[in-house]
Amino acid sequence: MSPKKATLTGLIAILLWSAIVGLIKSVSEGFGPVGGAALIYSCSAVLLLFTVGFPSLRTFPRSYLIAGSVLFVCYELCLSLSLGFTHNSRQAIEVGMVNYLWPSMTIILAVIVNRLKTSLFIIPGVILAIAGICRVLGGEHGFSLTEITRNVMDNPLSYGLAFSGAVIWSVYCVVTKKIARGSNGITLFFILTALTLWIKFLWSPQPPFVLSAQVWISLALAAMAMGFGYAAWNVGILHGNVTVLAAASYFIPIISSVLAAFILDSHLTISFWQGTAMVSLGSLVCWWSTRNVVTKKLALKVSD
Repeated sequence: MSPKKATLTGLIAILLWSAIVGLIKSVSEGFGPVGGAALIYSCSAVLLLFTVGFPSLRTFPRSYLIAGSVLFVCYELCLSLSLGFTHNSRQAIEVGMVNYLWPSMTIILAVIVNRLKTSLFIIPGVILAIAGICRVLGGEHGFSLTEITRNVMDNPLSYGLAFSGAVIWSVYCVVTKKIARGSNGITLFFILTALTLWIKFLWSPQPPFVLSAQVWISLALAAMAMGFGYAAWNVGILHGNVTVLAAASYFIPIISSVLAAFILDSHLTISFWQGTAMVSLGSLVCWWSTRNVVTKKLALKVSD
């Protein structure tokens, strides 16, 4: 595959991932938070078996097999359940935005762990990203601590899971890069995530399914977005322009919000878009501060 086609394939992966927030919430409304997530990851795992294949576990470093599995499964649980347990569409989009703190966190952790050189621009970048989240959670009240606290306390589980997921994914990106040694356990990780969700589904009481044509369509689209997104990203990272893909990935919060608003038929205010732009810009500033050292590392999302 030519570099241009590979880069385009990687950009398609970004578009697919951007639809995840809206699709997961849509599926959870029909199958429940846990059941919906279990079905999505099960279907995605099947797609990955056909597109990526099942890896030879004997070639995997043991540290990557254990740490990678635990971190990946924990992240996907946090992501899917944080969206599934939201009370409404607007809250799902806000929770998804909290999860998008992971790019800035990944850069900070990469700088600390790998002792990378960076400029002081990383500080305003981080502040801008955090301020963007505060702007989103503050709504029309701006940077109101009272309003932000009220929003978070309305559903601390979802917001807490989303923030935990952002931390876990940043750790996954940095740690697995050091220990994977070229191994790609994405298919295994998806299977483990699906199994974990099914165990939880069977272990605890679940709401009844509310099925409709829209729910089934959302399930199919979510599974394809997950499965094909990861497969397409690997092609882009291996054969495309990594710099372009790394920069483009930081616009996922904006694209994701647009698609989620369309899928969930939710109206988003100007303050929300301002906060979203601040999150993306903050991540880009962080990337710019370390661009000469970690261009490839910033494209880590599932390249391992």
